[in-house]
Amino acid sequence: MERKMQSGDRPSGRLFEDLSKLAGGALGAASGLRQDVETLVRTQAAKLVNELDLVKREEFEAVREMASKARLEQELLVARLEKLEIQLSELQEKTESQ
Repeated sequence: MERKMQSGDRPSGRLFEDLSKLAGGALGAASGLRQDVETLVRTQAAKLVNELDLVKREEFEAVREMASKARLEQELLVARLEKLEIQLSELQEKTESQ
């Protein structure tokens, strides 16, 4: 005749083994599910980035560098033009005074 467990009795080792296997299986399934979700999110994010026609960081940095160089060249040309305009004005004043 089987005896029912009472509050002071300890469960058998088999029960702990079964619970341990169940918990291990659940953790393994949760880990696999986590990896599946991460893969899905990465795929959807990449698809969204492609659909939005966003530029990559390397391309952005290259264009930013080109714009910076163009701005510097433009500033140098403005300064050169101002210098040439002053020289032209001085020459015109000299020829008018003669």
